[in-house]
Amino acid sequence: MRDKPIVIVSIGGNTLIRKGEKGTIDEQFEHAEMCMSYVAKLAAQGIKIVITHGNGPIIGNIVIRNEAAKDIIPPMPLYICNADSEGGIGFMIQQTLYNQLKKLNIQRDAATIVTQVVVDKDDPAFLNPTKPIGPFYTKEEAAKIHQTKGWTIVEDSNRGYRRVVPSPKPLKVIEASIIKKLAMNDVLVIAAGGGGAPVVELQDSSLKGIDAVIDKDLATAVLAGEIKAETFIDLTSIDRVYINFGKPNQIGLDRLAVLEAKKYLAAGEFAPGSMRPKMEAAIEFLEAGGKEVVITMPEFLESAMEGGAGTRIIR
Repeated sequence: MRDKPIVIVSIGGNTLIRKGEKGTIDEQFEHAEMCMSYVAKLAAQGIKIVITHGNGPIIGNIVIRNEAAKDIIPPMPLYICNADSEGGIGFMIQQTLYNQLKKLNIQRDAATIVTQVVVDKDDPAFLNPTKPIGPFYTKEEAAKIHQTKGWTIVEDSNRGYRRVVPSPKPLKVIEASIIKKLAMNDVLVIAAGGGGAPVVELQDSSLKGIDAVIDKDLATAVLAGEIKAETFIDLTSIDRVYINFGKPNQIGLDRLAVLEAKKYLAAGEFAPGSMRPKMEAAIEFLEAGGKEVVITMPEFLESAMEGGAGTRIIR
């Protein structure tokens, strides 16, 4: 299997905690089991797989716990919260993937790599928060939280209101070489969770964490380029890419080329912090030499790989 190319599979944080749910660990494991049941079928074919994942709702919950306990224990910085989510979600994916592989009688190892991703400390994103984290709020709840906590809260793609934090552009993945080495040796790798823990490089080349949440799709595109993945599968909470999303005249897109994707992006068809970074990541991945991007829901993964569902973006 050493000559097979790497497929990178990115799982949206909102596939693990769905809108309207409480976000209990049982709910999260249930969604992870479902998602990994489809990924395991790919693994059963001998495909080399690197899994990345979002953490939007989950890191928001970690931060809320920080806030609630700040008078009892010192609150942790956002980059540590992100690393915590990498370990916790990685464990959940690792275990559910193991269970699904067992059901198929497939023996493959899986490992989670807590991943550091370099950003620029002068990135303008630090002055303009856009990355949604945490639960959805009503308009009234959002106004109250903004007033009491000072958080930046915006409407998220007609789905409700969410807190947004800085989301700087990822530049490189520190652990890319070990991730590639493991994947080429048929280990199923979970990496760059939540976009990775953001770090900056100091003058002496040492690393230091910085408070932000990197978009996992953009981080996945950077990682995919560094490990020479051919296919980028983006699993999210909708079945395909739409234009006029959430409106009566929305239209699903089955297949499009990079030039078409750029046209829709320039026209403002995709919401910041939602579908926009997915399309930006797809374009970046394909222009860097990737073969194809598939965007769909986990339950449509098998059909999407055969061209029967989702949105396929090609060069």
